[in-house]
Amino acid sequence: MKELQIVTVIKECRFEELSPEDRFLVERAKAMTSNAYAPYSQFHVGAAILLDNGEIVCGANQENAASPSGTCGERSACFQAGAIYPDAHFRKIAIAAWTRIGKPEGLPDEEYFQDSPISPCGACRQALLEYETRAGSPVEVILYGRKRCYIFPSIASLLPYCFTEY
Repeated sequence: MKELQIVTVIKECRFEELSPEDRFLVERAKAMTSNAYAPYSQFHVGAAILLDNGEIVCGANQENAASPSGTCGERSACFQAGAIYPDAHFRKIAIAAWTRIGKPEGLPDEEYFQDSPISPCGACRQALLEYETRAGSPVEVILYGRKRCYIFPSIASLLPYCFTEY
């Protein structure tokens, strides 16, 4: 029997250490959290995708009482980007999230964002991977947290042994 090891090298940095382009993309994702409809989970997720045509397409999670009929912020953004700009390829995606659960009321809005980054769920990873595979080039992933950000080199790096053929 042979043992295999999966290694993903990611970057960790503070928000201030991101490039101006990446900070702008993260700020768009953060702003989109305000558009989340999250009456059940109280967890607001925003995503912003930079396309190779220079456009930025954003999304936010949208919940529904008939769970799982809603959609995550990442899929909201990626499906919108695919519908509006079907020939454009994804270059980067930034994701941010916050909740007031377990935190005192009245804090500045920034204080409600997660301290550490959250990553996309499996369904979002698979959906985003479809666009990365279609483009034939990696899509950088920037995960925002108040205390640290993570930068992954690609969607595939979030989903080892990914499903790419049907």
